[in-house]
Amino acid sequence: MTTASVGTLIADLLVQEGLIDQEKVRYALRVQAKLPRSQPLVAVLQDLGYVAEDQVRQTLRNRRVDIRLGDLLTELGVLSDSDLQSALALHKSRPGTKLGQILVENSFINEETLLDLISVQLAIPFLRMDRLLVDEQMARRIHPGNLRKMRCVPVRDDSGDLLLAFEDPLSAPPHDVLEKVVPGQFDIAIARHHAVETALENLQKPPAKATQVSESLVVRKVNELVETALADGVSDIHIEPLKDRLRVRMRQDGVLVPREDLPKDMARALVSRIKIMAGADIAERRRHQDGRILYDQGGNKVDLRISFYSTVFGEKTVMRLLNNRSRLLDIAELGMQPRTLQRLKEDVLDVPSGVTLVTGPTGSGKTTTLYGSINYLNNPNTSIITAEDPVEYVIEGINQCSINAKIGITFEETLRHIVRQDPDVIVIGEIRDKFSADTAIQAALTGHKVLTTFHTEDSIGGLLRLLHMDIEAFLISSTVVCVVAQRLLRKVCDQCAREHVLAPDEIRRLGYNPADVRRLVFRRGTGCAHCNFLGYRGRVGIYEILVLDEPVRDALINRKTSYEIRRICADSTGMVTLLEDGLVKASEGLTSFEEIIRTLPRLDKPRPIAELNRLLGVRS
Repeated sequence: MTTASVGTLIADLLVQEGLIDQEKVRYALRVQAKLPRSQPLVAVLQDLGYVAEDQVRQTLRNRRVDIRLGDLLTELGVLSDSDLQSALALHKSRPGTKLGQILVENSFINEETLLDLISVQLAIPFLRMDRLLVDEQMARRIHPGNLRKMRCVPVRDDSGDLLLAFEDPLSAPPHDVLEKVVPGQFDIAIARHHAVETALENLQKPPAKATQVSESLVVRKVNELVETALADGVSDIHIEPLKDRLRVRMRQDGVLVPREDLPKDMARALVSRIKIMAGADIAERRRHQDGRILYDQGGNKVDLRISFYSTVFGEKTVMRLLNNRSRLLDIAELGMQPRTLQRLKEDVLDVPSGVTLVTGPTGSGKTTTLYGSINYLNNPNTSIITAEDPVEYVIEGINQCSINAKIGITFEETLRHIVRQDPDVIVIGEIRDKFSADTAIQAALTGHKVLTTFHTEDSIGGLLRLLHMDIEAFLISSTVVCVVAQRLLRKVCDQCAREHVLAPDEIRRLGYNPADVRRLVFRRGTGCAHCNFLGYRGRVGIYEILVLDEPVRDALINRKTSYEIRRICADSTGMVTLLEDGLVKASEGLTSFEEIIRTLPRLDKPRPIAELNRLLGVRS
């Protein structure tokens, strides 16, 4: 089947699904014929806005047709014709090796994209998990030699139906042969090589004997979980009771990753041990509780905040590791672009008074930015005082107060006394309500510099939320100096990174017109042992800094809409949005298209990369 006939076949399927009509197909063919460079018909249909990428893939799943993998990859714009020809040449020189293996090993495509396309080609589910939850009862009914030979494991989907997860479904025996090996009804699925290999290795281990839940075993397991989390730079440990087991997941680089499953009969003893350490009530299992652990790690105290949440299967425990970082970052190490960092120093931190808001959702790095700013301001001639819940870093020369409501040191009481301490700089851990917002505004009006954090989506949202808290617009415009919005995106693993040429539909999803952006190249990790086969290792900060000038202050006083204020900010202050900063960092190879789509708000059409590089002081 030729490439042209593949495109026509897919277009016919789209017509049959009612997504486009024949007139649009004919027009797309005329456009395709006039293009200076050959382009797949499906890509032309997407460029014209007639159909989206996910609609094409769903159509191929619904109406399975026999299309060769290479033809499918090129027609969907995942692989160029030249790359396919190179891969085919390598394939010819290595008889017995599959084309998919050639594509992944030589970084033409990453494993996840390949498996996703194979799942489309075969119309089967793709199990994206890095750790497969094997149906061990079914696995015991299948000869282990057969599972190893077929490279598959039995799992259950959300509805409870049995799936055989293959790393290569194209090598699976015929269905009638499988029926003789696997009892009952089942469907075929595809999973990552690493996930299948790990599951097969676990099945080879001898079945665990009934666990004797001794006190020493529980103590050892809790310490092991915390030590592992500290070693891997984890921010949160989730211990979740399920129907038949206790699941442990850890949040690494902002994403929850499954770690291990524990026996169900260990649940109560494990939670009780953590409650004793956290000072919670071990007799109370029906109500939600909170606690705190100061964990001793080789003489260093690590602050853990614990939350116990009552569920239908028992108590879920989340342990947040607050100061799981080796050192305080300097403001120049936060990952800001050159001009962004210069503006923060000169136009914000070096001014004598005013409020600076650091905004973003939980886990976006606000506290790190706040402490970096405090450290920059810290000198023998400046009095800095803080009200924090809790103090995450102890900084020499700073007067830090940790809120403790149990002994009467409440947030409200601390804020009332803080201005009586003759401070130059006041740090309020978080603006929680109208009282703390009023305190920050009044302190700025009396000549103090105030730094604080706020939970909003972007910089404009920080200003609007203050308005919604009934703070007068003229007070906000006269006291707020700057709003810093930020996110943390996962960094592409340098060990397994490869170029990712964005498809037209991906360019469109970023807000660009594919007709105006001929070629946009990011990077994507294929997964390796260095990054635990995730394709990412570490995180990078994305920043949007709004320094208020007169046009922005006037817009606030006149109660302009968020859209109007955003446009004024871009025109008068040169503000670069979160999305735009993310695009620049992705073009530098730091993060990926998937991370931008997953994390960053897409409110306005971004400006060209070259213009953003100029605004941010980045060398192209």
